[in-house]
Amino acid sequence: MTVFIFLGSLLGAMALGIPIAYSLLVSGVALMWHLDMFDAQILAQNVINGADSFPLLAVPFFMLAGEIMNVGGLSARIVKLALTLVGHKRGGLGFVAILAACMLAALSGSAVADTAALAALLLPMMVKAGHDKARSGGLIASAGIIAPVIPPSIGFVIFGVAANVSISKLFLAGIVPGILMGGAIAVAWYIVAKRENIQPPPKASFKQQMAAFRESLWALGLPVIVIVGLKMGVFTPTEAAVVAAVYALLVSMLVYREMKLHQLYEVFVSAAKTTAVIMFLVAAAMVSAWLITVADIPSQMISLLEPFMGNQTLLLIAIMFLVMAVGTAMDMTPTILIMTPVLMPVIKAAGIDPVYFGVLFIINNAIGLITPPVGTVLNVVAGVGRMKMDEVTRGVIPFMTAQFIVMFLMVFFPAIVTVPARWLAN
Repeated sequence: MTVFIFLGSLLGAMALGIPIAYSLLVSGVALMWHLDMFDAQILAQNVINGADSFPLLAVPFFMLAGEIMNVGGLSARIVKLALTLVGHKRGGLGFVAILAACMLAALSGSAVADTAALAALLLPMMVKAGHDKARSGGLIASAGIIAPVIPPSIGFVIFGVAANVSISKLFLAGIVPGILMGGAIAVAWYIVAKRENIQPPPKASFKQQMAAFRESLWALGLPVIVIVGLKMGVFTPTEAAVVAAVYALLVSMLVYREMKLHQLYEVFVSAAKTTAVIMFLVAAAMVSAWLITVADIPSQMISLLEPFMGNQTLLLIAIMFLVMAVGTAMDMTPTILIMTPVLMPVIKAAGIDPVYFGVLFIINNAIGLITPPVGTVLNVVAGVGRMKMDEVTRGVIPFMTAQFIVMFLMVFFPAIVTVPARWLAN
């Protein structure tokens, strides 16, 4: 009955068109009434405590770093480097999108920011070269969702805070899976591009490649600083976010000189608006998370999944399908915030490594960004490319399928995630 009250009030509020953050508060109030413990002070206190977290400071700074990189020319130089390296291959512009997405993912950690940059820079070029617009948009969308997996990742920060799992370990564990996601869509694009009879541009000379590399060297230095700093224990993930934002700002204004002083206000406001949405969601979700614990919903979930508890693989498959279903109707951040406090007790009871589960969970939620009808990243590509949503959805199917295959391979073969994670952590 408690689970029904929680889900019924949450889904009912969403069905009425109430924003997700307020829907979470509605479900929290409904649970409090059901448990006969309604107190407005408890509600307010949990909202404040939900956002009062040092690790969550990483979110605004990573968002700011992403905004600065797009305005300051770092993103454009990464795309130019990828173009000189693989642009001459058959279907080369698609491989450029994938390679650039992997490199951009190591800079900002925001799927929306990376996808917007890629769509604005590469989609017109792909269409002009003769590639199908819907398929090109689908490829860019699927490449953009690598950002929440390769560190630094805003998704890992939110999951780490909600699940009380080391964010540094999550960052290091996400590197190889993120690269594999890129490899999977590269294979899918190779198969798709073979059917198109498009003449690729001429191969860039070694001199042009070196020139592009030199131009992008400052941009490429950012992920190296972040990963090495985390691995060596020089700074925490939150401090890494500050380093990323300051580094991007200095490079944009003093080295590349593409970002002017008068643009700072607009960049800060844009980052603040996005951060405000995420932080309000986090604060509202903490009310539900507290009440979920008080109502003992996790133990009910453990009982529900009892038939799978003896087999970790079957349990993970069941959870992955559950998250896939939720991802079709809900954005990434609220899904993480709602499901993490419910699923983590199940994961711990089954003896599954929380870091390994966190990587699978974030990959699943990232793919949810390109699953209709919500599909935030699909909406970004449709908006930038001026396409209909159903066109982008048609174009993304082969690439989304490839990424789901990679995810389930990690479920069946945990060593794909755990072995590189241990090697990188040591």
